[in-house]
Amino acid sequence: YRPKNPIPAPFPGGQRHLEGWLNSYKKNTPLKEEHWDSVISPQARVFDLNLKEVWQYRDLLALFVRRDYAHFYKQTVLGPIWFFLQPLLTTLIFTLVFGNMAGIPTDNIPPMLFYLAGITNWNYFADSLNKTSTTFRDNQHIFGKVYFSRLVMPMSTVIFNLIKYGIQLILFLAVYLYFYFKGAPISPNGYALLFPVLILLLAGLSLGFGLIVTSMTTKYRDMMFLVQFGVQLFMYATPVIYPLSEVPEQYQLLCILNPLTSIIETFKFGFIGTGTFEWSYLAYSAGFTLILLLVGIVVFNRTERTFMDTV
Repeated sequence: YRPKNPIPAPFPGGQRHLEGWLNSYKKNTPLKEEHWDSVISPQARVFDLNLKEVWQYRDLLALFVRRDYAHFYKQTVLGPIWFFLQPLLTTLIFTLVFGNMAGIPTDNIPPMLFYLAGITNWNYFADSLNKTSTTFRDNQHIFGKVYFSRLVMPMSTVIFNLIKYGIQLILFLAVYLYFYFKGAPISPNGYALLFPVLILLLAGLSLGFGLIVTSMTTKYRDMMFLVQFGVQLFMYATPVIYPLSEVPEQYQLLCILNPLTSIIETFKFGFIGTGTFEWSYLAYSAGFTLILLLVGIVVFNRTERTFMDTV
């Protein structure tokens, strides 16, 4: 620093005296260690999941969930009633087309209850996957301005869809109780207690697939259209409109390799008493979900470093 005016007292020696004093001060004064509440740095390790940072932004996570909820109902007349109408209308169409016209068996269970059990679980998976698969594209205006844990955004989508799932589950239970007291062959059992595990598996699958897809769409935009079309076809490879017992034996292995198969079949087996349940099938889905979720987080964290250059 070189002032324009002469150095006043107590530096009668002028500029040279001041510079000498500053140099002497720097040499004789020890530097103090700086402590920071949070440090933002590029992740060096490949398997650094950085989940601790997600917990630090839990308030922001709750804020995004409320934002999605308010945005979904903005300028709508029926509001939350849409959560009931969507699965109800889909179930009625499936009952008419696949139950009455195509004659696909439902293991002696009322078709409306059978289809609603599959649709309720499938809608949660499909909605979460479709929304999380466009995380980078939909939120680039936020990611480019402020730093926060990017995993908060797709996780908020999965949690928000869990609210929708809970509302649609109420519809399923209402239809369930109607047919139960009407005398339909429904026999719930203890395997219904696996319901929280099934929810975690559905959330993990949708989040894992979504993280991988959104990482790929930063460079290949065609993936968005492929995923939307693929999710619709994937439903027919999942026992939503048909029971696993009706799949031809030569194709059952391919159907079981679908991690959603055991989840939906276990749900039907626990609540309705029909379907196929094997611990090995459910263990396979759990292992598949865990590996997929870990891979998805790693790929997502690596992509977020440079996605602003390509998105």
